[in-house]
Amino acid sequence: MKNFLSGTIGVSTLIAILGLVFLSSLPAVAGTISIDMLNKRADGEKMVYSQDVVNVKIGDTVTWLPKSKGHNVQFISVPDGIKKLKKSKLNKQFSFTFERAGIYLYQCTPHKSMGMIGVVVVDGNVENKKIVAKTKVFGKSKKKLKKILSTL
Repeated sequence: MKNFLSGTIGVSTLIAILGLVFLSSLPAVAGTISIDMLNKRADGEKMVYSQDVVNVKIGDTVTWLPKSKGHNVQFISVPDGIKKLKKSKLNKQFSFTFERAGIYLYQCTPHKSMGMIGVVVVDGNVENKKIVAKTKVFGKSKKKLKKILSTL
């Protein structure tokens, strides 16, 4: 009778198992997501970010890119334990690495009443949804925030 490792199937199986063990021991690689700051999106919406809702994992970084002039990022509601974040400068790329789960609501300061808001949801955690819903937003952003939160 052949021993387990002498057969082709046995060696292939052993290699596959060792490979899975090795891969599972590697640390998770954080991701980077880009969001464009736009005067007009492909769907016709004006004064918007390229995505209204972005889902990320803890350790992921989101980078906002100024594709049109006059935009920035200002977080206006974040999960408990996050210190107040400074708004980005107009027309400048801005990156933030998310280290705490929850919903992060942000806006473009010059266009906040035009509905230029977005949210980042970290690790699928929406525990602070009621707090985000109570955040003071202006103009078209009121209706847009309700719509966004209804999808979470």
